[in-house]
Amino acid sequence: MGVSARALLLGALVAGPPPPLLAEPADERFREANELVRSGDYPKAVSLYGELAGSGHESASLYWNWAQAATARGAQGEALWALLRARELDPGDRAVVRDVDRLREALNLDPAEIAPAPLATAGRMARRYRLDLWAVALLVLSLGAHVVARARSRTGWAGGVAGAALCLGLLAAAVPLAASFARPTATVVRRGAPLLDAASPTAETTGSLREGEVVPVLESSGAWLRVEDNAGARGWAHVEDVRRLDTPPAQPGGIPPG
Repeated sequence: MGVSARALLLGALVAGPPPPLLAEPADERFREANELVRSGDYPKAVSLYGELAGSGHESASLYWNWAQAATARGAQGEALWALLRARELDPGDRAVVRDVDRLREALNLDPAEIAPAPLATAGRMARRYRLDLWAVALLVLSLGAHVVARARSRTGWAGGVAGAALCLGLLAAAVPLAASFARPTATVVRRGAPLLDAASPTAETTGSLREGEVVPVLESSGAWLRVEDNAGARGWAHVEDVRRLDTPPAQPGGIPPG
């Protein structure tokens, strides 16, 4: 990435620090990491962001800052993963969505290459618009209208409201329910990450993965994930090369959950 682009990204970090979303003493570490970014110590800043996320102190702001630090040191795949993780936590953040599209284009990826699981997209939509709460509210409204209709011994407007609310409530509930069956996905964070025929560092390499591509996770084994790339090739990749989007990263030296 060019110097001007790096300056633009870091300028956004300096000019508009996100609101404090972490509890003490985690917010102190968060501010320390941000200061490291401003001073140009990107590896140490990324390490601190990783420690915070791995210990459960996640937020969209944390991952957004992580993405800026990763971009500044040329790790675009890692930056895209961080932005996608931020989008998982806050699907309604338009700034994150814009940055995802910008970085996707910089990596020459098609929109489909970062969204291989339609059900996962439906899940983000459900979280963004709180369809679960709408479903509960509509079903309660349906029940109340049905009680009114029964009390009056006739359907009338109450019966119509009960039926409409029931249908809309079931539709709203169907989206998050369907999304719960989505296959987990992961982002390729290292350029030329090898695809192996077994979950072992000595296994034969069968191909390589594109940096930034989001791939479905078929199964996991310790520090290895079996994935399928956009071309349909299947194999094993190490978690340091491919990071899951449905779970926080492991703390240094650990294995991600799930």
